[in-house]
Amino acid sequence: MSWLERLRDGLSRTRKQMNDTAGFLGTDVRDVLSNRLETLEDLEYALIAADVGRAATEEILADIRAAEGKNLQQALMDALVLQLEPDARRAEFRKLGFAPDVSRSKVAPKGHVVMVIGVNGVGKTTTIAKLGQYYVRQGKSIMFAAGDTFRAAAGAQLGVWGDRLGIPVVQGPDGGDPAAVAFDAASARAARGTDLLFVDTAGRLHNKHNLMEELKKVRRVIDKADPGEPAEVWLVLDAVTGQNGLQQAKKFHEATPLTGVIVTKLDGTAKGGILVPIVRELGVPIKFIGVGEQADDLQPFDSHEFVRALFDVDIPRD
Repeated sequence: MSWLERLRDGLSRTRKQMNDTAGFLGTDVRDVLSNRLETLEDLEYALIAADVGRAATEEILADIRAAEGKNLQQALMDALVLQLEPDARRAEFRKLGFAPDVSRSKVAPKGHVVMVIGVNGVGKTTTIAKLGQYYVRQGKSIMFAAGDTFRAAAGAQLGVWGDRLGIPVVQGPDGGDPAAVAFDAASARAARGTDLLFVDTAGRLHNKHNLMEELKKVRRVIDKADPGEPAEVWLVLDAVTGQNGLQQAKKFHEATPLTGVIVTKLDGTAKGGILVPIVRELGVPIKFIGVGEQADDLQPFDSHEFVRALFDVDIPRD
């Protein structure tokens, strides 16, 4: 099964949610244009039900109303792609009729250290393993740092993945200082000249303030060991959590500014529209999305591909 087919299958719950609400998605919507006002009202309910968010929904509807020479479905898809563009200048180009290249391609992290953050249960450790395999296949040398010393067996879990993939893992004792693990790993990466270091982090301490302070500390010590790093901070977000996950993301973004988001478990939710407010409200790009447990089920995000899969139709690029 191809990635696009897996993505379409993974988004089936969201597609069904929208179709059940609007009653016309996935069909030739030119047939309903004669009743456009009622159709747009149904569409508004469908987008909100899919967790697109009210503010983004209002902008999408405004773009659809302003669209000329397009049927409703094409106008909706173009509006969704626009909402998934985190760069304001590129978004303006789109509104003017230009089409910046957004095709899915290799995700090349800036610098050499990627700090991976997120609450417990979103699949950070497994995602790091998938990222390691993705970059090994690109010929990169990889290291892992088992910085989630507060979760029982998190280090052992990452160690098992490292053994499977042939990736060295820097670990510390359970309950030890995560910053010490991060410092040692960053120092080792710099000394060895390893291409990429992925640093796992804690997702839960006894209160949110302590967690955020711990993440800030980890970031500082990485910079001390390897100046200028981490160049990337990626948040792993479980799509099933929807708007609650978005609120978590905002807190993480305030504590340690994000450079990207990885959305997992899109196959387990009817709220796949959450990608829109993630981009809109955080202003950071979605780097990868996941629709399953296999390594190949985590792939670079492509807004056109996502929208095509969501509506289960083949839409030509601009």
